[in-house]
Amino acid sequence: MPNTDSIARLLISCPDRPGIVAAVSNFLYSHAVNITTLDQYSTDPEGGTFLSRLEFHTPHMDVSGPALEKAFAETVAARFDMRWHISYAARVKRTAILVSRLDHCLLELLWLWRRGKLPTDIALVASNHDELRPVVEGFGIPFHHVPVAPGPEGKARAEERLLELTEGVDLVVLARYMQILSGAFVSRFPLRIINIHHSFLPAFVGANPYQKAYDKGVKLIGATAHYVIEELDAGPIIEQDVARVTHRHDIGALKDLGRDLERQILARAVRWHLEDRILLNGNKTVIFD
Repeated sequence: MPNTDSIARLLISCPDRPGIVAAVSNFLYSHAVNITTLDQYSTDPEGGTFLSRLEFHTPHMDVSGPALEKAFAETVAARFDMRWHISYAARVKRTAILVSRLDHCLLELLWLWRRGKLPTDIALVASNHDELRPVVEGFGIPFHHVPVAPGPEGKARAEERLLELTEGVDLVVLARYMQILSGAFVSRFPLRIINIHHSFLPAFVGANPYQKAYDKGVKLIGATAHYVIEELDAGPIIEQDVARVTHRHDIGALKDLGRDLERQILARAVRWHLEDRILLNGNKTVIFD
């Protein structure tokens, strides 16, 4: 197998027109890299948006990474009016996890990370409660208790501390962090905060979704992983799943099913982000999985 340190990924979004794939492929070929994965999607071949993810190996690349990016910008990206980004697997993204008291999503992420299935450096876990400290420190990961005192001043002080802790972090994961982040906090991590919502958005937003679902007599429950924007629970959806329920399921059973969905869906969304598999098209995501 190739050394993962030699893997690079190119994400592209641009107006669709003939010749894009040929131009990109020829450019990379001219610099002695080998394309191993190429996924593409067009919203409409006539006047639509072209989106693509390429994965390529660089051990024989004839220029440095910065030189490759400069040349690509000048010779290909400008020609096709591209929004684009190149990332390198050797540069592992740093992740911070925020959590409150429920541990199921947190433990799923930590377990996958320990098994080498989550390509990230978990820099820290922070919580507004202290109960999960022994669990987190048992994985050898720093744990920070950041209490949130009642009132706007208490929230502001807590977020100020969280911003200090997350300085230099690439991704923030809300693993059932039961605090609403301010617009000022969210703006520091544009499309780099992933939340798990314990209902099938856009239904049952806000608090107590399982009670709301139970009261409605739903036949499906679900969970949603999405990027966080300032508007509550309205960010681009990354992943969703559902489970069928019946009149025999009480609220406790709904929660058990829902938590299984939450941990699996959040883990998938986080992995896709870390592996650069998500592209934005307006407020929608395109996932090359």
